[in-house]
Amino acid sequence: MSMGAYDDDEHERRERKNSEVDLSEDDNRSTYHGSVDYDGDESTEELLDQFKQINAD
Repeated sequence: MSMGAYDDDEHERRERKNSEVDLSEDDNRSTYHGSVDYDGDESTEELLDQFKQINAD
């Protein structure tokens, strides 16, 4: 058996293994429940203007 044939077989074996990912119930992402408080003097309008300026660059 040549080295190339081994590489192809190994590659196919790994591809099959990777395509059989177990999506069990334990894999659910953590869901965050809570709130975020913002302590600032800017109005919503000022924050939106600042956001638009950042995205314009």
